[in-house]
Amino acid sequence: MSSEMDGAQVYLVTGGCGFIGEKITELLSQQDYIKEVRVFDSVARKEVENFATATTHVTVMKGDIRDYNLLLAAMQGVHVVIHTAAIVDYRNTLPFWEMKAVNVGGTENVLRACCALNIPYVVYTSSIAAVGPNILHEPMLRGNEDTKYSGEVELPYGKTKAMAERLVLEANGKKLSNGGKLTTCIIRANTVYGEKAVFLHDLYLSAKAHHGVLNYLEPEHTERNSTYVGNVAWMHVLAARHLQLKPDTLAGQVYYSYDDTPTTKGFLVRYQLLSCTDPSIRLGSRIPYWKMWLLIHLHRIIEVILSPFWKPRPFLNFPLLHTIVTTFSYETDKAFRHFGYKPLYSWQESKVRTARWLEVAVGNLSSQ
Repeated sequence: MSSEMDGAQVYLVTGGCGFIGEKITELLSQQDYIKEVRVFDSVARKEVENFATATTHVTVMKGDIRDYNLLLAAMQGVHVVIHTAAIVDYRNTLPFWEMKAVNVGGTENVLRACCALNIPYVVYTSSIAAVGPNILHEPMLRGNEDTKYSGEVELPYGKTKAMAERLVLEANGKKLSNGGKLTTCIIRANTVYGEKAVFLHDLYLSAKAHHGVLNYLEPEHTERNSTYVGNVAWMHVLAARHLQLKPDTLAGQVYYSYDDTPTTKGFLVRYQLLSCTDPSIRLGSRIPYWKMWLLIHLHRIIEVILSPFWKPRPFLNFPLLHTIVTTFSYETDKAFRHFGYKPLYSWQESKVRTARWLEVAVGNLSSQ
């Protein structure tokens, strides 16, 4: 093990061209104990290979996580897998079976390949959506990793993440053919913002279309956590490292991602991010629940009537509306206690970095 720890390690990041995955790849490429970072992604973007440094090579491989043989080939000679590949679909634009095939079936493939190739370490990127809100929309207020919260998850995406989490935890401690054992842990992301966060881009355009006014859906007292993408990625890097150094502590554990982004009101965080980019953005008022309820129903009716001729843009749905208006927050320092995690970027820096990206992204649009 020790020789491998001294700069000869090969990491594989599934979904390493995605929003969180790309940031993980970037940070891994800066670690001197890693010889190569392999990226396995269905949307293979070659520019991710530019993260390579003098000591760390970055290779992007194109492949679908549902294709076991392709995955097996990509995983040859790998020491650690960070599995982020998933379909993140809050708006139900895709059929459930397809999301499940990637999120659950893909996770099954990763674990199976680890056993076949004797790869002992897996860090899985999950989501707070795997926990809830449930179909009764019960809130969770400032819970932590040990908070008992039960009931069926309402959001279809959350259902698939909960199923995948179960597979990852069941695989922990599994015997490998070389006599070793599989060691897994899970990181639950929440509302993640930062460079390339599509929802911020959409939100900005929507605010601009409403004369620079940013309205919101959640009641003022609703609490939800937000974390900067760089800090979520850093937590993965540290967890993967310490899964090897302190397997007895991290094996089979779940960690919520966190940093010093203000947690109380999600709409205020969004407002601060957008107004940092464009000071003309103003905070509007809350859109009442009944109005959204009516709009969703109306949209469904229109969709049914027009479906033979035209497919309208995906609109808000009830599971997503309930996710937005239900308090679901946590407070924890478990990642710090278990593997010394401290945020790499302050709230101030996270805000500025996000605003800088958004300015360019929006600028490119307006110049077109």
